[in-house]
Amino acid sequence: MMRLAVTTAAAAAAAFVTALAPQAPAPLSYVALGDSYSAASFVRPWNTDGCGRSEQDYPHQAARRLKLKLTDVTCSAAEVRAGLLGPQSELKGPPSVPPPGGWTAKPAQIRAVTAAADLVTVGAGGNSVGFSEIVETCVKRGLASFGTGTPCTDHYTRGGGAAGLDARFSALEADFSALLKEIRTRAPRAGVAVVGYPAVVDEAAGCGWGSWHQLGTVTKGDMPWLDSLERRVNALLREQARRSGAVYVDTYSSSTGHGVCASGEQRWMYGIKDSLTGPGEQSDPPSELCRSIPARGEACTVLHPNLRGATHQADRVAEALTALGATRA
Repeated sequence: MMRLAVTTAAAAAAAFVTALAPQAPAPLSYVALGDSYSAASFVRPWNTDGCGRSEQDYPHQAARRLKLKLTDVTCSAAEVRAGLLGPQSELKGPPSVPPPGGWTAKPAQIRAVTAAADLVTVGAGGNSVGFSEIVETCVKRGLASFGTGTPCTDHYTRGGGAAGLDARFSALEADFSALLKEIRTRAPRAGVAVVGYPAVVDEAAGCGWGSWHQLGTVTKGDMPWLDSLERRVNALLREQARRSGAVYVDTYSSSTGHGVCASGEQRWMYGIKDSLTGPGEQSDPPSELCRSIPARGEACTVLHPNLRGATHQADRVAEALTALGATRA
């Protein structure tokens, strides 16, 4: 009987001490919204549901570093209106070749943002202004001009493409404003960070006409305009962040000199057709169009961050999330 009493008292004491001991705080809830630059498409390993979301994208890398509870709904080809604010039916992978019948449409990413969110990042806008279509136009016009002049710049500044591009920027401004307001409504106590785009073609030095590991047949004369287009998108995102009280994450300034024209380990950006980066052996069987491009490379990666680029983005985003209240592990 005495032994039972002692055992019971010891158990009670242990329970009391455990109750008094400091408990590890629950991890902060982090929701990531965005397009292929946020999803790190073509960086292995990626999911195979049409979004191409990589486990090495900046949301995953930052969440691992800061021990955050991550909900990552970033998706390749997402636009602010069709993808973040509304459902997304156009999916481009990787995998670049869809399954029979295509992929299932994705619900609006904004639905992942709830009152439980502590931190939200959003990186989107390039698809809304048609960046990939613009690059395609520059490739075709550069080929037609045999690499001379500024055919793409002329088309979008003085030619038939100017009015349409201005209209897309106006729509992006309205849509992004609506997106940030919706995030505030859904998660009023969350820290919000708007993630800008890293440098793609901040300088033409090192780029060669006809190199598909770089910009293919885009003329060197058009490269400064492509850079200005990206900086115009970033300026819009920065201003929208300022107006809404969100943090702007500048990934451009710290990535200059590491765009698609850089070489070796200094290049943080895939070219139009390139070899894949990231751990594992995941591959992307090229589409018929990609196979027709006369260059070596595992996939048509079309100007996206490689693993070094995704890690650079994660560096900047982790700094921003730390400033918003996340703590490093």
